Amino acid sequence: LNQIVEIGLLSQLVVVITGGFTGAVFTAQTYFQFHKIGMGSAVGAVVSVAILRELGPVLTALMVTGRVGAAMSAEIGTMKVTEQIDALRALAVYPTDYLVVPRALAMMVSMPLLVAECIAVGIAVGYFVAIFLLEVNGTYYMANMVRWTRSRDIIMGLSKAFCFGILIVFISCHKGLTAREGAVGVGRATTEAVVNASLAVLISNFFLTMLLNIIYPAGYQ
Repeated sequence: LNQIVEIGLLSQLVVVITGGFTGAVFTAQTYFQFHKIGMGSAVGAVVSVAILRELGPVLTALMVTGRVGAAMSAEIGTMKVTEQIDALRALAVYPTDYLVVPRALAMMVSMPLLVAECIAVGIAVGYFVAIFLLEVNGTYYMANMVRWTRSRDIIMGLSKAFCFGILIVFISCHKGLTAREGAVGVGRATTEAVVNASLAVLISNFFLTMLLNIIYPAGYQ
């Protein structure tokens, strides 16, 4: 429960800010390009699908990596260099069961919820930017968004969230458990955890996109 609070509840602010400004910027930029060819009202469809499938899951994962992944690696790394993990082993407590599993379970619960929150905020802010700042026709905006958004878009976004969460936890915890050389080693492990987890999110996103589009083809409702 403490890990759910740390990962989920305390990450909400950064996720909301990320989702809101991503939705605003993406909506504005898409409108400026589509308006040139007379398709300004189609912005709703593009924004909703892009945020559901790609922007929401990926940007949320990167924010969580920077906030939670770094903290995990630093905390476990400090325990490693101060021999607290050796003490756990001496008490017949497996470090993986005690340190990694609770964090992994908490991330599996929290990450999809954070992504859903980011998506909802991004789409909502995008709608208000389009209607009130860019003066897009609200009826056409909503009609196109509803018409082109499918259940597969939601499934793809939440599936990515689940996979990204697992990657972040295991990479961050692994770097913490293998930290060495005192405070310098903890700092190096934390940096490596953030960099490696971020790269893992971006690289895996490509393969997940390809795989999920095979599982849920264009005709899937």
